[in-house]
Amino acid sequence: MTLELLVPLPVMLPLLGAGLNLAVWRHTRVQRVVTIAVLALMLTVGAILLVAADDGPLVIDLGGWAAPVGINLVADRLSALMITVSSAVLLCVFVYSVAQGVADGDDEAPLAIYHPTYLVLAAGVSNAFLTGDLFNLYVGFEILLAASYVLLTLGGTGARIRAGTIYVVVALVSSLLFLIALAMIYAATGTINMAQLAERMGDIDPGTRLVLELLLLLAFGIKAAIFPLSAWLPDSYPTAPAPVTAVFAGLLTKVGVYAIIRTETLLFPDDATNDLLMLAALLTMLVGILGAVAQDDIKRLLSFTLVSHIGYMIFGIALASQTGMTATVFYVAHHITVQTTLFLVVGLMERVGGTTSLARLGGLAKVAPLLAIVFFVPAMNLAGIPPLSGFLGKVGLLQGGVEQGTGLSYTLVVGGIVTSLLTLYALVKAWNKAFWQTPPQEVSPQRLPAGMVGSTIALVALGLSLTLVAGPLFSYAGRAADTLMDRQVYIDSVLVDDGRGQGRSPEVAEEKDGAPEAVEAP
Repeated sequence: MTLELLVPLPVMLPLLGAGLNLAVWRHTRVQRVVTIAVLALMLTVGAILLVAADDGPLVIDLGGWAAPVGINLVADRLSALMITVSSAVLLCVFVYSVAQGVADGDDEAPLAIYHPTYLVLAAGVSNAFLTGDLFNLYVGFEILLAASYVLLTLGGTGARIRAGTIYVVVALVSSLLFLIALAMIYAATGTINMAQLAERMGDIDPGTRLVLELLLLLAFGIKAAIFPLSAWLPDSYPTAPAPVTAVFAGLLTKVGVYAIIRTETLLFPDDATNDLLMLAALLTMLVGILGAVAQDDIKRLLSFTLVSHIGYMIFGIALASQTGMTATVFYVAHHITVQTTLFLVVGLMERVGGTTSLARLGGLAKVAPLLAIVFFVPAMNLAGIPPLSGFLGKVGLLQGGVEQGTGLSYTLVVGGIVTSLLTLYALVKAWNKAFWQTPPQEVSPQRLPAGMVGSTIALVALGLSLTLVAGPLFSYAGRAADTLMDRQVYIDSVLVDDGRGQGRSPEVAEEKDGAPEAVEAP
């Protein structure tokens, strides 16, 4: 068996698991076993791909149709890292949600629909990370939309339906923009395969290319919650159950960021929109964190910090340098883990204190001292306290800004430092109010479900492990950045397979086999 055969598994396994869960919908315990087994297998496959992709991208053509005619899946260093981290997060969040359901007595239906929907969401995330085709990326986003709407409205409360409606309307607008961009890209280039697009984009009119780039950035910017396209997020996420909010905050916005990274480095390597992205990054950081400082509900506070820290990732993309891209890849992996952890901790805090309002919380350190530590560690990691991974990622981004040496990049460096300090202020304020202030009413000690606490601690440990392995992880992120900045590696891996010249004429394939230098496609 070649390793390329593993590439479709992160998409196929959860879809097969979802189908099996629907077949056994009357047996919730069987559904749990199936879902945990599938997510564990996804994590195992992701870890194997993480190692294998370090030697070069792994490509498989679906249905045996070679690119660019068929749809191909590509596992390079970036996508393999995203699959591994997202699988670990999905597994921990699912264990948390199962423990919460058991503790609340929701063992049976109607929550039976949760298990297949959760796996469909996992398949959509994996498909978006692995696809080498723009239309298949659109399909991945639509899979995410369908699954996330079901998860967001679980329970059917008025608040959740209203939040779900806002979310769906915004997502549909984003999808419509993406679809329009796809139609225009195909009309201009005759292809939607990303590797072939990378070769053809340079041949079209610069004005047309800029319009296409802006359309894609607009569509992906809504999904990534970049200011001013982020107003929907703080109103949508906090109403959902804690596990759903956690997985949304950790993963869904990062799919949008991933799409921006992939298209900006592969399709639009020029610097036509870099200044615009820098300005958007600065406003996203500052407006997001100022919104967080003003919040008195900890879920909304974390939702605003989520928005603000997307700005760091956009900053790294806009730098368009090896240093900036390395720090961005590292920071995305860090933020997926830490932001998910904090939302799970808030779910535990709500369970103990009965609310997420900081004005009505207090004294949690006395009744749940472990919870105080479990919140404090990822909070300091998100704020960027040395030597944690959040600090290392931010230092890498700031270093990239200083290396660029422009007035705008220096402004972003200052904005990044201010955002980090305000993040520290907002999270310390929340920690003090929730755990140390005198509560308005007495909080009764209670035993938290072991599964909820254990899965949260596992994610805290995963976040800390990113610090412990920061050297190797930064090195891996650097190699991933090298692959992203050198488009030819991706193009050759997709369009040329063992000299067969997929997507190119036989003459070009033969010329490439006999020459040490890359040959441009006709």
